[in-house]
Amino acid sequence: QVPLVESGGGLVQAGGSLRLSCSASGRTFSGYRMGWFRQAPGKERDFVAAISRSGGNTYYADSVKGRFTISRDNAKMTVYLQMNSLKPEDTAVYYCAARVANGLGIGQNDYNYWGQGTQVTVSS
Repeated sequence: QVPLVESGGGLVQAGGSLRLSCSASGRTFSGYRMGWFRQAPGKERDFVAAISRSGGNTYYADSVKGRFTISRDNAKMTVYLQMNSLKPEDTAVYYCAARVANGLGIGQNDYNYWGQGTQVTVSS
């Protein structure tokens, strides 16, 4: 098990920024690929971004490319999602997830452990 706890969500105006954090516990955090997903009301949970174990490789959904940045600090056992130029359609509960297998995953089933989520609301 990898307990994951997200934080940093909130209410922001369109065009604003937020930085989400996902803190993990346990000694093996650096061994996991990490990802961010989001789920808007009445919709499926969608992939947002993923990062490799070292942080050297990242991958983004087209909808957030150029606006969001995923990063990690293995010493702090934390993964971040910097969100800039936020839009009302970015409103969702954001989840971080940890992946055991090789490669960056983009599907929910690619990840083994999940956080509880943090709400992000972007007002127009």
